[in-house]
Parts: sequence; C-alpha cells; structure tokens
Amino acid sequence: MSMDQVVRDKNDPIEEEEDEVTPLTFLSSSSLVASPPAFAVSGKIDLNHVDELQNHGINAADITKLKQAGVCTIKCVQMTTKKNLCRIKGFSEAKVEKLKEAAAKLHNASFITGLEYSVQRKKVLTISTGSKQLDGLIGGGIQTMAITEAFGEFRTGKTQIAHTLCVIAQLPLEMGGGNGKAAFIDTEGTFRHERIKSIAERFGIDAEASLENILVARAYNSEHQMDLITEVAARFAEERGIFRLLVIDSIIALFRTDFSGRGELSERQQKLNQMLSRLVKIAEEFNVAIYLTNQVQSDPGGGLTFVADPKKPVGGHILAHASTTRLYLRKGRGEERIAKVYDSPDVPEAEAPYAISAGGIVDVS
Repeated sequence: MSMDQVVRDKNDPIEEEEDEVTPLTFLSSSSLVASPPAFAVSGKIDLNHVDELQNHGINAADITKLKQAGVCTIKCVQMTTKKNLCRIKGFSEAKVEKLKEAAAKLHNASFITGLEYSVQRKKVLTISTGSKQLDGLIGGGIQTMAITEAFGEFRTGKTQIAHTLCVIAQLPLEMGGGNGKAAFIDTEGTFRHERIKSIAERFGIDAEASLENILVARAYNSEHQMDLITEVAARFAEERGIFRLLVIDSIIALFRTDFSGRGELSERQQKLNQMLSRLVKIAEEFNVAIYLTNQVQSDPGGGLTFVADPKKPVGGHILAHASTTRLYLRKGRGEERIAKVYDSPDVPEAEAPYAISAGGIVDVS
C-alpha cells in the first residue's frame, strides 16, 4: 500500500482519539511512493480539529486566528492558558471563556481512572535508534509522547542519531519504526541529505522517497525557531497521525547566540521555557517522539566533588524538567561511543556502547 493510501478514520469517537494509520510497506525501493500521504476526502470534519468549534458558536474568523497562533486542535485549546489566548488579537476574556466552554464539550480534560490512562498509554510507540545495545538502554528506543534529549561534546553522535531516527521513523512498527514521517528543525546547519540516503540504503528503502518523507527547516534565530515549531504543529494537525518524529538539532544553540551574559540569562530561560512547554504539549497532542540535541559546558564545581568528567548540559533546570529522558553521550575507545542514562522515569541509570557507521547508528562489534 502506498503512502497516498494512508488515511485516518474520521468517524473515530472523540474520546478515543486513536491515530490509526495503515501500515506503510517500506521494505524495498519498489514499494515506496515519494508523494506525501493524503487524508480520505470526506464531508465530515475531524472532531479533534479547531474547525469543529464552528458548530459550537465560534465564528470562522476567530478559528482562523487560532490557527495562525498555532492552536490547531481542540486539545491545544485546552492546553493553552486563558492568559495566552487573550493575547491573540481580537480575543477578549469573554470570547476566550466561550471558547474554553466549547472545547470542553468536545474533549474531556478532566479526571480519568488509572485503567483508562493505561489504555491511553498503549498508543505510545518506540522508535529504534538503529543500535540494539542503545535501544536496550532506553527501553526499546525513543518514545512518542515524550522528549528525549541527548547532550555531549562534538563527535559523540548526537546528530548522527538524529539522522538515523529520521529514516527509522518511516519504517513499519515491526521493524522498530514509527510508521510515519519526520520533521527536522536545523539550528546549526547540520542536516545532510547524503547521510539520509546512505542510512536509507542500509535498510533497503528508496533514498529519494525517504527524503521526501522528511520536512526540513533551517532556523536562524531563537524567534524563528519558535515560529517553525508553531508551523510544524499546524502541519501535524493537518496530517494527523502521519508524523511520528520531530528533531531539533540543537535546542539551545540559537539561544546562546541571541542571549549573552548574565544580564540576559533570565530572559533567555523564560523564552526557552516557553518553547519547551510548547514542545511538551506537541509530543502529547500528536503522539510524536521529540528528539533534542544539546550542548555541554564545564562544571566549575565538578572538580571540587572529584567528578571524573565535570561537564553538565546547557539549559539549566528548565531543560532538565522538560526532557523525559536525558542521555549523556561521550567518546569511548577508538570509534566507540558511550551513552549514559542521565535521567529517566522509565529506565535505571546505566550505560551502553554504540558506533557510527555509513548506515547510521549501529552496535559495537
């Protein structure tokens, strides 16, 4: 079945919100179609989309303003504070209150039982990193509905993991993939189409089609980076259930450039916090895995505590609280790299080796 045939059943009940996607057959170049997937043509509006608010007293002009602000789903309306909604041009407190009431009728954001929550968690997917050893360290791969952060010095494989994930995310679930497309926000000019092609060849899939299934955008400053996140969220809403991965390489680089010195540190952290808060919501809202790369800095207090490797990730506590799983990557012997679980609610602190090959991330032989 080609990607053009991938559709979502728009008759699914609202409370289920299942992202049912027909399995993609990415096993050979002949089975791939480079054109993007399309939804089935239907007169029925997706109940999860903000367009449905028009049937509950919200006018079309206000819905357009919501979309322009990056609020494209009913769930996002509920996730956004009244204060932030009031910042949208033309939105009064009374209008926002009416909007919230309409959204509450379409989506239950109240208490559910632990059993119901466990059913929701069954939608979580894991996308392989390309290395069984690294996958074993983090519970099978990086998870959807979560943010995985990898930090380390240069040449530790942060960007190589990102490229490998972009290809594997397109593979069927039984091959460790996410059965969908990927988006890549490049803040340092690190995306290389040649790497995607060589990694695609490793898995026996068509290189050109693999590239067609990856959205790439180059961010030039921290404000542009936030705009791109808003734009990609709108794309996720339009093609719901099609995207499974969002990569930002790196999350912090442009903030370190735009905000320098202690005098601007507070403002930088506030802006970073707003961006990370949006990413947390995107991960849950669209059931996508978010992979962030981060830089490291020397820890002045590390030497006093006799730490063997006194380095710490940039971003402070704000980035630490936003990331679900944090991986510290470092160089090993020869071409070997080491990944250490720095923090995670799912797996214990441990280490695993991996290597970088022409075909992406692989096990250490």
